[in-house]
Amino acid sequence: MTILDLKTSEYNPFYKTYLDMIPEEMELIDGFYLGLKNVVDFFNSLPSNKLKYKYAEDKWTIKEVFQHIIDTERIFAYRCFRIGRHDETPLSGFDENNYIKPSLANNKTLEALLEEYQVVRQNTIVLIKSLNETDLKFIGIANANNLSARAAAFSVLGHELWHLKIIKERYL
Repeated sequence: MTILDLKTSEYNPFYKTYLDMIPEEMELIDGFYLGLKNVVDFFNSLPSNKLKYKYAEDKWTIKEVFQHIIDTERIFAYRCFRIGRHDETPLSGFDENNYIKPSLANNKTLEALLEEYQVVRQNTIVLIKSLNETDLKFIGIANANNLSARAAAFSVLGHELWHLKIIKERYL
């Protein structure tokens, strides 16, 4: 299953920016394994003096962006799980800005963030493997919009790619 299999009726148009980041030929599960390697390698390659850097006063630090990637994966994996289990209960949205301050990301070591990311990613991979094609195509409601389980999963991959691009362009 690749990003080309998604229909626009399966997700909020807001997520198109993220979904467009995913290579067309990328298989869903392969994207999670590749992302795991790429994200770990990327954050390990950063100079330690850059981890608390932010390019503007009202922006997040690199550590906070990393925490945001982790938190968003948790939320979208949960959405994928609920929808993939054919739960028709509407799921609420979230304001990512409310998550950063209490996360205390800047007080965490890079090693702790990497461990958190890797555990969350492994959990997501196991979840995706447990869902069949019918489950992944099931459409529920999240943040008052249609969302299929597979669109939630692909959104994780695109969101991660988007933020790595932003870090490279604006932080380094």
